[in-house]
Amino acid sequence: MPLNALTTAHVRIDHYSAVHLAAEAARSLGKRCGLPGALPDQAAVVASELASNINKHATNGALYLQPLPLGGGLEILAADRGPGMPELERCLRDGYTTVGTLGAGLGAVSRIATNFTVRTEVGTGTLACARITLPDQPDQAYQNAALVCLSADREHHCGDAGTIVPTGDAHTAIVIDGLGHGAEAAEAAQIALRSFHSAAERPLPDILAALHRALRHTRGAAVAMLRLYDAERAEYCGVGNVRAVALSPDGIHHRLTGQPGVVGWRMPTPRTHPIPLPAGSTAVLHTDGVDARWTLDASLFMLRLPPPLLIASMTHHYRCTRDDATALAFRPPKRHP
Repeated sequence: MPLNALTTAHVRIDHYSAVHLAAEAARSLGKRCGLPGALPDQAAVVASELASNINKHATNGALYLQPLPLGGGLEILAADRGPGMPELERCLRDGYTTVGTLGAGLGAVSRIATNFTVRTEVGTGTLACARITLPDQPDQAYQNAALVCLSADREHHCGDAGTIVPTGDAHTAIVIDGLGHGAEAAEAAQIALRSFHSAAERPLPDILAALHRALRHTRGAAVAMLRLYDAERAEYCGVGNVRAVALSPDGIHHRLTGQPGVVGWRMPTPRTHPIPLPAGSTAVLHTDGVDARWTLDASLFMLRLPPPLLIASMTHHYRCTRDDATALAFRPPKRHP
């Protein structure tokens, strides 16, 4: 399944009834991702347990459900602004409870998911990522990539798109923001995404030129791309207000915005910029539906999150709900001696 065949399903956990909605969203996504047998029902159990945990213990929580960035399954992200879990290890054991229930929640999630990652900060909240893969692709649960693509509130179409694909000795990521909102913005974004897939192996300026031709009869788009190499380096190329950020566990090291212009209308000659990306660093692309001030507020806790939880934190805490919002993060593999 192409990464952006579905936008992210966003389920606010503001009432117990949302637990059922989350379970149904996970079951439906599991079927559309091709999970066989009982796996869609198990995805529903994972979503139900994560949503129930938020409903019982936290505030301002949500689940984000989407296909895995590089294919092979799905992931369920959970984010809240609750009290955090001071005894995280105990919370992950079956039978542990603070509210008099059976205490199967997070322990059940850990058993069912191919990979389960959770981080918590007392007084701030908890972030979790449960990935469920196709039975013959368990390694896909450990990919160091993440993507959330959300439509604006009350919009039926998402004018953003994004993906990351293997290209030779590298991975190439793209984030697209179709101008405006609604169906016409979504059409531009999807045309650009299809054009990208057909040209992804080419140099980044050539890819932008191909997108520019493809978008001439649309309202156009802002586009940013990153090519990430195993050798701890990256190249950036972009036009319009899609931002690129490189961060390490110690801080933000690069902030880049695309050249002024619109892909499909008035596009300058594209330029590439090298970005050092040492092992342990994370590269991020995001549209203006995620407030760029997240880079000014990022705590050490946030900087040290793995890509799925970083994206969950960004979109949950810094998303502008009046706009489509897409954020993509990728951490290059460690170099082997």
